[in-house]
Amino acid sequence: MGRFLPEDRIRTIALSRPGYLGTPLDATDPSIDHEADLLAAVLDKLGVDRCGVFAWSGGGPSAYRLAVRHPQRVASLIAVAALSTRWQAPAPSASERFLFWTNVGQWLLGLLARCAPGLVIEGALSSAGSLRGDELKALVASVMADPEQRAAVLAFSKTVGTSGPRKPGWENDVANFAAIDSLELACVRCPTLLIHGNADADAAIEFSYAAHEVLPQSRLIVMDRGTHFAFYAHPDAADVQEEARTFLAANL
Repeated sequence: MGRFLPEDRIRTIALSRPGYLGTPLDATDPSIDHEADLLAAVLDKLGVDRCGVFAWSGGGPSAYRLAVRHPQRVASLIAVAALSTRWQAPAPSASERFLFWTNVGQWLLGLLARCAPGLVIEGALSSAGSLRGDELKALVASVMADPEQRAAVLAFSKTVGTSGPRKPGWENDVANFAAIDSLELACVRCPTLLIHGNADADAAIEFSYAAHEVLPQSRLIVMDRGTHFAFYAHPDAADVQEEARTFLAANL
């Protein structure tokens, strides 16, 4: 997620949230607020007083709560296709259940990424957006022709599984997100950059519209006909990433 950032100027702290890839999930308090407090504890452990926060998709709720509960730690926030209100997990199709919910499906997906990357990219963009027909084919061709965008989508396709070491985190997220009453976005005091594609099928753009209405200091960039991967795979991705870099540099 942070590969678009300049390594000579910005240090990236990348982590797996509770329940994912071996990060412990506290059985006594698996809440979003506890996760936000854990994020602050990571900063304590690393000796980082203040930072910019970049959140995508399901990372949105804990990032917003970090900014609310620990405002002195968050200099700025970039929320890409981020959940901001209650979210109900859609019922997966049979093919999605096989590919993303089973170890065999994850193995097959990895094999396809090596042998037939175009199919994997088409499947990822199709499931993450409402594009179909020629519009979808044009985006797939554009991504395949761009080495950075192609590598990004193939990398992300390996991380969306909900089985194995990601299962506890996914199940906890589904329960937490369905129970969101309010993230108290009006209490966020840092500058916030919202980025969202208006053809996103995983997290509807209404999440960013709703956040933009109540966040005290926010700017919204709408990526036209962008899927859930738009920040990384879209004709305007490079320009929007530059906007994000400029925003971070100005608010650190």
